[in-house]
Amino acid sequence: MATATATARKQGTRTGAARAKKENAEKGFLASAQLTGDLQRVLVDLIELSLQGKQAHWNVVGKNFRDLHLQLDEIVHSAREFADVIAERLRALHAAPDGRSVTISSATSLPVYPNGEVDTAETVDLITARLEAVVGTMREVHDEVDDEDPTTADILHEIISTLEQYAWMVSAENRTPSV
Repeated sequence: MATATATARKQGTRTGAARAKKENAEKGFLASAQLTGDLQRVLVDLIELSLQGKQAHWNVVGKNFRDLHLQLDEIVHSAREFADVIAERLRALHAAPDGRSVTISSATSLPVYPNGEVDTAETVDLITARLEAVVGTMREVHDEVDDEDPTTADILHEIISTLEQYAWMVSAENRTPSV
């Protein structure tokens, strides 16, 4: 087992967040393996959301195309910023985030986005489901994160709030008024 681990490290095939070397690092709060893993899950889903959002942006067609096209870019921009915040938080807690494509594709909780053109109404449903999936991941890890590091939990609160607002705004496109 130790030989396989050493070989994987040598080849750079390790997946998931890892502890950063403490050589010449500043002192301070050190994330546990659990906190590191929780934040890595969030990071993976945020990166995947940005990728799928861009896929949707390029391939959406139909009624209200322009508004949804622009809204998808807004979501992608936010997802990229949030991923950066989480990755930099991992670094501040002496952990090394893993944003490699092999890690993202193997670890995301988001379902695969369809290839090719997708109607606006279906795109609305697909993106809403993905926004809710990312929020779901953050809500799953929230209590553990909060127990260990309330500061990081505050970061999650802000991201959850924004993504839930996007989900509401996007999903409203396919809703009809309740009577």
